[in-house]
Amino acid sequence: MCADGNWDHPFVPAPTVSRTPALLPFHVYSPRSTNTTATASGSHTQRSTQQPSHSPRGTPQLHTPFSFGCQHGMDPAVASALSGSLPLPSAHGAATMTNGAGASMCTPVLPAVPLPPTFAEAEAARKRQEQENDAIRLVHLLVTCAKAIQAGDYAAAFGNLAEAHSALTTKVSAASGIGRVVSHFAVVLAHRLCPASPTQSCGVLDAASSAGHAAELYRQFYDAGPYLKFAHFMANQAILQAFDGCDRVHIIDLAIMQGVQWPALISTLSLRPGGPPAVRLTGVGPPPAEDGSCNELHEVGVRLAEFARAFNVPFSFRAVTGHTLDALQPWMFQIIPGEALAVNSIYQLHRLLVDPDAASTSLPSPIDAVLGWVAAMQPRVFAVVEQEADHNKPSLVERFTNALFYYAAVIDSMEAMSPHRRSLGAEAYLQREIFDIVCGEGSGRVERHEPLHLWHARLLRAGLTQLPLGPRETWQALALLREFSGAGYGVMESAGCLTLMWHDQPLFTASVWSGAPTNTVAAGMLLERADIKKSSSESSDQQQVAAGGIAMQ
Repeated sequence: MCADGNWDHPFVPAPTVSRTPALLPFHVYSPRSTNTTATASGSHTQRSTQQPSHSPRGTPQLHTPFSFGCQHGMDPAVASALSGSLPLPSAHGAATMTNGAGASMCTPVLPAVPLPPTFAEAEAARKRQEQENDAIRLVHLLVTCAKAIQAGDYAAAFGNLAEAHSALTTKVSAASGIGRVVSHFAVVLAHRLCPASPTQSCGVLDAASSAGHAAELYRQFYDAGPYLKFAHFMANQAILQAFDGCDRVHIIDLAIMQGVQWPALISTLSLRPGGPPAVRLTGVGPPPAEDGSCNELHEVGVRLAEFARAFNVPFSFRAVTGHTLDALQPWMFQIIPGEALAVNSIYQLHRLLVDPDAASTSLPSPIDAVLGWVAAMQPRVFAVVEQEADHNKPSLVERFTNALFYYAAVIDSMEAMSPHRRSLGAEAYLQREIFDIVCGEGSGRVERHEPLHLWHARLLRAGLTQLPLGPRETWQALALLREFSGAGYGVMESAGCLTLMWHDQPLFTASVWSGAPTNTVAAGMLLERADIKKSSSESSDQQQVAAGGIAMQ
């Protein structure tokens, strides 16, 4: 909030006096299912059992289009015209008609003969086929280039890449469609081959790697589609349910970024009957700039404190800084007995993974260490959202091929959302991930996305208990997706998790977990250690700020 009273948060609108909750659970009766795929414009359920459509008063319902029939005394032809369907033919394949005397007669229905295409239509079809063939050849060139790099045949890789660049210049447009996707992969392959000689197209990569542009790229990716909104919504719903009836709550956000997830939750908690709880938010982020010019975590804390004050929610913010999550210690979060604890992780845990071969060593991996202290803190809810992809492969060709299909779906969904306006910042945000997947090797690669079944097994091994998401959460997510214009978005329920889909391609998966009750001894040790470290941390590393009770760690 500026000094003149104007709200200047880049993502969150100014607080209003409206008492309508920004985020409240829906109560929807829906079919029971074991594996459900639903779209924003409809749904289809496998092995489902239909339930009655009755509902309590005020419950939102999903309705199918009205079907007009002759059971109401309406003429079948009129009914078919209103319902958009044709009357059924007779058993002999003839249409039934009535003459003036009331007698019926049958008239054969002749099949429609398709007209031959015009010259313009045939020419357009031929050009479309040529473009499809050129696009397929372009993808083949890039995959062949990746194979040559993996085999160490750099001469062949240069030849394939040069041919791909020529096709992007003369045959396939890089402004839309497959050319738009392939252009990003051509750039990163050029960097893989010549890291010291960036190509002319690498300006986007420079912007993506610059710390000064990171916040702007994140904002544009947030606006480009439902990807972050889906993640924040699903996590907030789980946290809201876990905090029901609690007077003191503590949220640990493992990557708070711009803090755009929390205003909706704060405003909803302000409407809780009996008054809002006291909210303590701990945000993890990078250290401030060495010259003191940028302290992003402090700015996020001030904005959230002002927002909470506008909604009369008791609020305090604490910042914990670190370059990686495994460098943090659990005592830094200052867990207080009696507080309801929630841990939030949005697109972060995959950064703690290592190569599958390295994971078999005797030393605990970073992901095991972090999940260990998360489970030891015994959170009521641990919300996890990750990319539904398989990019943690030692083989470059496997990573490249999987990433090509995955990011083609993401960029295609962006293009469908805004067909006439290309978000370069959002694509730069994605290209940073593509660059790391293709060019990074060994410990230098951090974008190690893995599919749901691997995360499911890993979280169970850490001692966490899954809180399944079901039909109720599916319809809540669909209600969110209806705000977007693209009809290709959907939600799939699988293994108690919800996956954001673009047509048949999974994009992001949300799951909810809870700390296992068997970790009470470990939790006691954690709190004891926190008491020992508290005095030293407060005297040396902690910086108290007057506005809103914000602390920096």
